[in-house]
Amino acid sequence: MESVAGSSPVRSARTRGSGAVVRGTCLVIMAREKRLEPDPEVAPERSYQELLGNLNPIARPLASRKLTRRLYKCIKKAAKQKQIRRGVKEVQKFINKGERGIIVLAGDTLPIEVYCHIPIMCEDRSLPYAYIPSKSDLGAAGGSKRPTCVIMIKPHEEYQEAYEECLEEVGSLPVPL
Repeated sequence: MESVAGSSPVRSARTRGSGAVVRGTCLVIMAREKRLEPDPEVAPERSYQELLGNLNPIARPLASRKLTRRLYKCIKKAAKQKQIRRGVKEVQKFINKGERGIIVLAGDTLPIEVYCHIPIMCEDRSLPYAYIPSKSDLGAAGGSKRPTCVIMIKPHEEYQEAYEECLEEVGSLPVPL
């Protein structure tokens, strides 16, 4: 069998259902290729400045780079203790029930109608909230493989010091107009 220019000779040969390729008189066993999705921990990390280019117009107050890192660490600790609420529906439900915590919103969520009511609910109930640049990083910090646009961090004694630092800094962010 002849191979087409640019393709491997194995691909141009006849295949059997088992993945074996018959080529002339020799039998070549093909390894089944499995496409792997890029691991978020191994994928090249985008810089904070690059992430700021994807922000939507309502992403205020935006956490600084340092505060963003602290929030990620606090979210990771809270996720280990199962003290986070993840997703618009769940966070909204527990805000309405009167649960307290820090609300972290992703600034690159589109359409903004998905979660534009959450900051208003937080202001009405005096809950601290902040935006961070990336929903995929927010989901990864919460222990999920999926992007997440809203997370509520509940207080817990295991990570109380980190929570208090984040609470103080998020509370001191300027209120949007």
